[in-house]
Amino acid sequence: MRATNQSNEMGAVIEIKDKMAVDTKTLQVMVGAGRKSAVEIGTAAGAKIQIGRRILWNTRKVQRYLDAMSE
Repeated sequence: MRATNQSNEMGAVIEIKDKMAVDTKTLQVMVGAGRKSAVEIGTAAGAKIQIGRRILWNTRKVQRYLDAMSE
């Protein structure tokens, strides 16, 4: 399978904050945690999106969850 090029029409890389959904590796970068902790955070936030075998995470839900936890 070919790697996908994650860029917009201008050729610039799309920033994580601008994405609606991300994969688990990107979620790890977004929350600054390992795989297990990132999945726990995403699940607790109710942000899991499953399409077939692929798992994506709703970035807005994760952000709202983390904001609520920090108050």
